[in-house]
Amino acid sequence: MRAVRPGPLDWTAVSDTASPPLTIVEIQRRVGAELDRIGSVIDELGARFTEAGEELALVGGPVRDAMLGRLQQDLDFTTSARPEVTERLVSGWADAVWDMGRAFGTIGCRKGGWQVEITTYRSETYDPSSRKPDVDFGDSLEGDLGRRDFSVNSMAVRVPSREFVDPSGGIVDLAERVLRTPGTPEDSFSDDPLRMMRAARFAAQLGFSVAPEVVAAMTAMAGRIEIISAERVRDELVKLICAPHPRLGLTLLVETGLADHVLPELPALALERDEHHRHKDVYEHTLTVLEQSIDLEHRLAPPGEPVRPDFVSRFAALMHDVGKPRTRRFESGGVVTFHHHDVVGAKLTRKRMQALRFSNHDIDAVSRLVELHLRFHGYGSGEWTDSAVRRYVRDAGDQLERLHILTRADCTTRNQRKADRLRRTYDSLEERIARLSEEEELAAVRPDLDGNQIMELLGIGPGREVGEAYQFLLELRLDEGPRTPEQAEAALRAWWAARQG
Repeated sequence: MRAVRPGPLDWTAVSDTASPPLTIVEIQRRVGAELDRIGSVIDELGARFTEAGEELALVGGPVRDAMLGRLQQDLDFTTSARPEVTERLVSGWADAVWDMGRAFGTIGCRKGGWQVEITTYRSETYDPSSRKPDVDFGDSLEGDLGRRDFSVNSMAVRVPSREFVDPSGGIVDLAERVLRTPGTPEDSFSDDPLRMMRAARFAAQLGFSVAPEVVAAMTAMAGRIEIISAERVRDELVKLICAPHPRLGLTLLVETGLADHVLPELPALALERDEHHRHKDVYEHTLTVLEQSIDLEHRLAPPGEPVRPDFVSRFAALMHDVGKPRTRRFESGGVVTFHHHDVVGAKLTRKRMQALRFSNHDIDAVSRLVELHLRFHGYGSGEWTDSAVRRYVRDAGDQLERLHILTRADCTTRNQRKADRLRRTYDSLEERIARLSEEEELAAVRPDLDGNQIMELLGIGPGREVGEAYQFLLELRLDEGPRTPEQAEAALRAWWAARQG
């Protein structure tokens, strides 16, 4: 195990012989600037703990992110103080204090724009059959760092002295952009199997490679992820998919076999060819669609607002073809078909998301997008009637913009002429939607008469017949567009008379 000597911020003591992508000098410049930026927080807080005879250190992700020049507003500290002492020391200094994490040794607080969490030195281990860690308080910073997931997250800066502590050589791994564990990966993943998914997540977030010994341990121990709760797996998966480089993390999950346990629909795609029979498997197509979907996320950002990762559109892109393995058929002439894979895929998506304990809102949104992702291909060269366009909008509902993104991203053909044609055709569809929306308030299509008006006109009370009349008027609205109240009343009376006859 490599190590960097603990001591003051003397970065020149670390050699740079490997010529890594980041130099130690650059890291020194970045972290110095970031620590100066948060100096008022770390110096004041550090002084309070020191005066009380306790140790305090900025630790983990914030130290790593400071070295990358991307420190956020959340600051994590570790301390020798027990939770009740920490709570006393921050009271009167912080603007607000909360203790929801007290059972795990964590006290949270807010100071100005900074969100602070302070956790007592600790260690976590898993019983082989347990889903939850056993938490014990530790007695040293080095011991606390040694229990952490990866060496790049196992660095600390003592405050207020700003002494750098890095017993596992995390700064060198960060400079080389590689993920290693502080000890053996087998021990690390035995203690907390979720760390295997965190390796994939950090690869996706940071764009780092994963050390061969870590990949080997993940492959050998993939089945151990089964003891982790669905909620914890889900949260890591969301962070991975919303990261800047999700392909890196997803590929690692598939290649190590972890995906077989947490998202088996994804590796199943690697055996399939797409419907165009162009000798590219659906797995690679899916990752390309995901990346192209990400490129279109700016469409979801309100004007003037920054573009943010959108889990629903990304996960829909990832799952849009999962129905293909179940629906593949070999036709004469070597043709491969996947009829109804949209419907089957929507059902598989719903089942997987339910197993991962996603919210009903997210399940409904992603499943709807998967079910609708082929609808556009019936548009041809613009032959749809206005009625068909209205139904397209009605069925997409509040997911229409995401459906635009998914449909456009799903074009991965290398035939530039075909790609241009598909793009122009979809441009035409969006233009028609915009025109009809402006003319008819298409996003809120309703019958021209409401339930109360239906009951009054027909002289009936609440019941099944009112719903049937409402549906008749809705279909009429979709087929023929808006009508005046008089026209709607005449159509309703004619429909009712035909029923009575």
